[in-house]
Amino acid sequence: MVAERFPTVQAIEAAAARIAGAVLMTPCLPSETLAHITGCRPWLKFENLQFTASFKERGALNKLLLLATDERQAGVCAMSAGNHAQGLAYHAARLGVPATIVMPRHTPLTKVARTRGHGARVILEGVNLSESLAVAERLAKQEGLVFVHPFDDPRVIEGQGTLGLELLAQVRNLDAVVVPIGGGGLISGVAIAIKAANPRIKIIGVQSRTYPSMVVALRRGSPVTADGMTIAEGIAVKTAGRLTRQIVNDLVDDVLLVEETSIERAISLLQSVEKTVVEGAGAAALAAVIEHRDMFSGLNVALPLTGGNIDPRVYANVIMRDLVRQGQLLRIEVPISDQPGALAELATVLGNEGANIIDMSHERLRLALNPRGAAIDLVIELQDEDHGRRVLAALTDHGFVPARQQVG
Repeated sequence: MVAERFPTVQAIEAAAARIAGAVLMTPCLPSETLAHITGCRPWLKFENLQFTASFKERGALNKLLLLATDERQAGVCAMSAGNHAQGLAYHAARLGVPATIVMPRHTPLTKVARTRGHGARVILEGVNLSESLAVAERLAKQEGLVFVHPFDDPRVIEGQGTLGLELLAQVRNLDAVVVPIGGGGLISGVAIAIKAANPRIKIIGVQSRTYPSMVVALRRGSPVTADGMTIAEGIAVKTAGRLTRQIVNDLVDDVLLVEETSIERAISLLQSVEKTVVEGAGAAALAAVIEHRDMFSGLNVALPLTGGNIDPRVYANVIMRDLVRQGQLLRIEVPISDQPGALAELATVLGNEGANIIDMSHERLRLALNPRGAAIDLVIELQDEDHGRRVLAALTDHGFVPARQQVG
C-alpha cells in the first residue's frame, strides 16, 4: 500500500466539501421508543433517504470527482449487485461519465432495472459476486476503464467517512457508533473521521453470523470466505478487504455478530416505530444494540440506517413473521363437526373474544379425520400473546379444542 494513498481525516474533510450539495446530509434523530426498547439513547442516521437509498453514493461520487479528464472520458467499471451499482451509476450519469456495472446473472430484476435506469451499461456475468468481480476487473483492463471497488479503495473510503463527520456535528456527547460491516469501507471511513476528533468514542462493527468475514479475518490476520443465506445481503461479503481489514484492526473497538432473527426484528421495529423502510444491512446496527443490550446501556449511540433497498416481497414476509413472533398472528387448526352452523359458531366465539380471522381453509379429505368431521385451518389476528391465550381458552371451553398451533 502506497503511504500517500492511505485514507486520512484531511482527505475525508476534503471529500465532504467536494460532494456537498450532491449527496444529502441526512438527518440524525433520537428515538424515545427505541430508547425504551434498547436501554440506550439511539440516534438514527437516515442514510436510506439518499436519492438511491444508500450511503454508497458518498464514496462513489468522491471517486468520480477525483478522476482525471481522460479517465472520465474513458469511463468507469464496477462490480455490484445493489447499492454500489446504483450509487455509481446515478452520479456517473450526472457527471457525464460512462459507467459499466457487472452484476451476477441472478441479480433481482428490480436491481438490474434500477441500475440501467440510471444510464449504466449492465453486464450480467458470473454466478456470484466473486465471479462478477473477476469479469469486471478483466473488462476494465481490456477497455481502459477505471475500476471502482465497492469498499477497498481509499477514495471510496474517504467518501464514506463523510458520514462520520456529519455524526460529530449532529450528536452531542456521542459515546459510540455502531456500523454494519460488509467489506468494511463504511466503518473504515467513519472510524478514521471520528477517532481523529475524539478517540474516546467507541466504533463498533456488526456482521450477520452467517457472514462473519471481518471477524474471522481479524482473528486470523488473513481473509476468510463466508457463505450462506442472509436477509442482510448488503453486508454479505465473502472476503474482507485488505485495506479495510487493516483500518478496522487499528481503529475499530469491537465487531459484534447478530442473529438473523435480530435483523428481522430491527427491520420490523424501524417500520412500526419510525415508519421508515430499511434493508437487512441497514437494520444491522439496531439489531446489534437489541441483541447486545448490556454493552450499550445508557450510552448515546449513533446507528446509521445504511440503506433502504429491500425486495417488497421479502419486506412483507419480515413484517408478517414478526407479527407471529410478537403473538399478534396465530395459526391454529380446529376440528369441527361437518354440519350446518358449526363454522358460524366457531366464528362467533372468535368474534366475541375480539380475534380477527385473517385467513381460513376447510379440510375434509384428510384420512385421519372422522368422515363426519372437518378441520378448519385459521390464521387469526390478536392483540398480543395474553390475548391469544384467552382466545384459545375460550375455544376450548366451547368444544373447539385446537389440534395444532403454530407460532414463531
